[in-house]
Amino acid sequence: MTETLRRPTEVPAPDNRSDVEFDSDGVTLRGWYYRASTSGSAPTIVMCHGFAAVKEMYLDKYAEVFSANGLNVLVYDNRNLGASDGTPRGEINPWQQIDDFRNAITFAETLEGTDPDRIGIWGSSYSGAHVLVVAAQDRRVKCVSSQVPVVDGDANFRQLVRADFIDGARGGFNEDRRARFRGEDPVMVEVVNKDPMAPSALPTPDSYEWFIGTQHLRAPGFVNQTTLRSVERFSEYQPGAFIRLISPTPLLVCVAANDVLTPTKITIDGFHEAREPKKLVVLPGGHFDAYVDGFEESSSIQLAWFTEHLLTKTTTGA
Repeated sequence: MTETLRRPTEVPAPDNRSDVEFDSDGVTLRGWYYRASTSGSAPTIVMCHGFAAVKEMYLDKYAEVFSANGLNVLVYDNRNLGASDGTPRGEINPWQQIDDFRNAITFAETLEGTDPDRIGIWGSSYSGAHVLVVAAQDRRVKCVSSQVPVVDGDANFRQLVRADFIDGARGGFNEDRRARFRGEDPVMVEVVNKDPMAPSALPTPDSYEWFIGTQHLRAPGFVNQTTLRSVERFSEYQPGAFIRLISPTPLLVCVAANDVLTPTKITIDGFHEAREPKKLVVLPGGHFDAYVDGFEESSSIQLAWFTEHLLTKTTTGA
């Protein structure tokens, strides 16, 4: 994936999109609601982005495809990121985000046009992990699509960090906890860095290219900082433990053939733990290609999944 850096351009909001906000355990989360092209009640897809990303990083493109084909869509920024409130800024706690996702489902139930018996959820990368947990816990969810997800934070962390750096990273996590206990500000690290050997949360060249390129193109609200504790929590996160509990809710997992950020083999191994109904799709390219070069393929596959399970047949989740 390559894109020439240039200043972001303002893209007019589509007519069917409105700004929304809702409370999630005392924190205001903000996003967009896309009304389906059809009249009357319709299924609603709830979406948020992955690690440190904001909704302008191509989630609008997915929402436009879904809403043009009979689905309402609620898209929001995670707490502490983008347009949403919350502190410390840049802190990414997967369990808080999971609670927020479930509160977003509750908010979606109140929106005009939503059929509360036909709720689907969509996530990618870190939020692709969250939807696995949410679908296992919340039976209001009747269909789930998980794109290039994290399924094993420890294995993922060990793929991204050199073995001889692991002990140093753990020591840094502990020192950060001691500093916070003393009332000091949390330690911050860059989300991405051009030098893959420099300290960052996502130390791969394609991560830097995508985050910084997308920031310049369409997401000036992205801030290239996260708390060190967010990295610690990433390393401990085990969403794959919930995969076997998702059934009978239909599960689609889309992996990238050459994913070095959430490695392909780790995700496929996790998918084998899922029970029917389920589907695995291998998309071409790397972790970020589904958003840009592979967008037409990734969005059409996921639209077909939601259409099959939310629009054209009785849902199986219970």
